[in-house]
Amino acid sequence: MFRNARPTDVDSCFDIETSAYEGDEAATHEKISKRIRIYPEGFLVLEIDSTVVGFINCGCADEVEMSDEDFKELIGHDPDAPNVVIMSVVVDPAHQGRGLSRKLMDEFVERMRQMGKATIHLMCKEHHVPLYEKFGYRYLRPSASDHGGMTWHEMSMTL
Repeated sequence: MFRNARPTDVDSCFDIETSAYEGDEAATHEKISKRIRIYPEGFLVLEIDSTVVGFINCGCADEVEMSDEDFKELIGHDPDAPNVVIMSVVVDPAHQGRGLSRKLMDEFVERMRQMGKATIHLMCKEHHVPLYEKFGYRYLRPSASDHGGMTWHEMSMTL
């Protein structure tokens, strides 16, 4: 079941985030809480048997600057802006390999279309580029971001 995140989801989402992302690349408990509080419409969770097993969260902007660290705290976020910037796409490692990331992404993209958004942007590590290309994203460039001390690649989708 898909739904928008609620404040009571913070702990579950934080646990999943830290189990799936390495070190400093994982969002803090505070950032996840803020994203749910400020923009629940852009924070989609996937539940199985009443347990959160994955989520996607985002913010929106008129001008997309993927290396803007402040944006990860929704500084500069405008819910009415046409461009979506995904901050996390994550499925609990215990539930990976079942096609749930595809279902989650398909639902997210459809919701963004229904909201009238124009584009979706994300950053990923190199080994995830082919996965996002299968989801319909196109590769843009290596990112100027060194978030979490990692090398990132920017991708986008036109809706």
